[in-house]
Amino acid sequence: MAADKTATKKMEGESAVLAAIAAMPEPDRTIGERLHAIITASAPSLVPRTWYGQPAYAKDGKVVCFFRSREKFKERYMTLGFNDVATLDDGNLWPVYFALTELTPAEEETIAALVKKAVG
Repeated sequence: MAADKTATKKMEGESAVLAAIAAMPEPDRTIGERLHAIITASAPSLVPRTWYGQPAYAKDGKVVCFFRSREKFKERYMTLGFNDVATLDDGNLWPVYFALTELTPAEEETIAALVKKAVG
């Protein structure tokens, strides 16, 4: 029964995330679609959901990573972020937010590695 509930929650979250991405203006929509694919492929255990109206991915109910359109705060870049539950610790100082203006294979590789590390 719990597996069915988790699967339903994941499907509902996926629909909400895809709707949030579809509502983004270009080029963020295309980048968002690609980010979603990278995140879900890199960490299939994460549950997609929206967080403050933007795409996010949770583990045990806590958001691990998210991204937002530049339109959200009228910024010149999209933001990819990781919350404190992400296991990205590297000494006493490490980045948890990244500005993203374009998504090339190099960034895709870096993001995939970060997401894998974030979930442990």
